[in-house]
Amino acid sequence: MTMPAQDIAEACSSSPPVKRARLHAARRAPDAESLGWVHALAGTGPERADAVERLHALLLRATRFEVNRRQAATGADSSDADDLAMQAADDALVAVMSKLHTFRGDSRFTTWAYKFALLEAGVKLRRRPWQGREIPLEEEGWALLHDEGRASPARHAESSELIEAVRDAIVEVLTPHQREVLIAITMNDVPIDVLAERRGTTRGALYKTLHVARRRLRARLAKDGLALDAAAEGREP
Repeated sequence: MTMPAQDIAEACSSSPPVKRARLHAARRAPDAESLGWVHALAGTGPERADAVERLHALLLRATRFEVNRRQAATGADSSDADDLAMQAADDALVAVMSKLHTFRGDSRFTTWAYKFALLEAGVKLRRRPWQGREIPLEEEGWALLHDEGRASPARHAESSELIEAVRDAIVEVLTPHQREVLIAITMNDVPIDVLAERRGTTRGALYKTLHVARRRLRARLAKDGLALDAAAEGREP
């Protein structure tokens, strides 16, 4: 069951002090409407509750639009579109409230908040196909790197040698955690949002793991006079 917008906002206990949010709003001198949003959301009592409800309604309109747009473009099942949009709006509300102090007035407040809605809608849609699915952490995607149909025999032999060297290097120089993250994201197309949720970590932590893993692979292959190009390294998340 979805929590009321006011309860969601109250649950965001990491929101900065009211004075800090107001200081940022005054310093950047946003438009009057945006200033009203910030003051109301950073306040207390009925005024804040009303502002939270209005903000949630705005975010929900944005997430519904984005979910419907993306599902129509891909032909995906839209039977749960409204539920996904509601979940995205709830998470966007929490994000906006927790980052209220960062609003600088460079754009209208509603435009700034709208971006959170689009981001959360995208996250929900990327996670949806993986609900109830096991995340593949084994090397299922290696065969896709061999393009036998278009490559010349010489090029295919060269690519195969590099790919085999990469596989050996992954086993030799990466930790089990680095190996699983690299393979899941670059070989098996697991969205980084999904992997972060399943492993109880953050996108930033996984990006750091990928960076370290790729750096170690490049260093290991360089010793053998090989270069790790995009095809052998796998796709970016």
